[in-house]
Amino acid sequence: MLHFADLLQYSDVFFSGLLTTVELTVLTTILGIAVGTSCASIRQYGNKTSQRVVSIYVELIRNTPFIVQLFFIFFGLPALGVRLSPWEASMIALTINLGAYSTEIIRAGLASISKGQIEAAKVLGLTFRQTLTRVIFIPAFEKIYPALVSQCIIVMLGSAVISQISVEDLTYAANLVQSRNFRAFESYLVTAALYLGLSILLRFAFNSIGKRLFVYREAP
Repeated sequence: MLHFADLLQYSDVFFSGLLTTVELTVLTTILGIAVGTSCASIRQYGNKTSQRVVSIYVELIRNTPFIVQLFFIFFGLPALGVRLSPWEASMIALTINLGAYSTEIIRAGLASISKGQIEAAKVLGLTFRQTLTRVIFIPAFEKIYPALVSQCIIVMLGSAVISQISVEDLTYAANLVQSRNFRAFESYLVTAALYLGLSILLRFAFNSIGKRLFVYREAP
């Protein structure tokens, strides 16, 4: 029989793990999209050398497992004298990972903007920076926003592996609880439900943000 009541005494453990997961998700989403936007701009408009550097970064991250990237940062970098806490290593690994995947998503959006719009901006006397922010970025992000949101949620779900380096996230909480009460089925079922709920809430939050960002499109 299932005994979910046995988990009630560990509700603070689950809540603490959930907060850690949310905190890392919010921070790495902001940083990862910033990295992705910068790298996408370089790949689309930069010189050949900078484009090649960004391309190497993107291909390296996209073609290696996230857990290997995480272990390299946490266990490998100390050999070079760089020691990071589990939380810091996880934050960096998640940011780098999201940055690489979002680079290609955002670059697709930038590439979808017609040259005619860019030429029109030049005719109006806008600088390249003004053209990027006012003519290119907003329409580009509107087109790729659903894909970008999905990628952010995928990274959040993939963050479950950071428990392997003792980050006290939601998965770490589940492992801890089931090791104490041996209710593995109940512990992981509750954890799965919390991840599902968090995914739904994140998508709702992203959609609300998107409506505010692109509200000008709905104006008559």
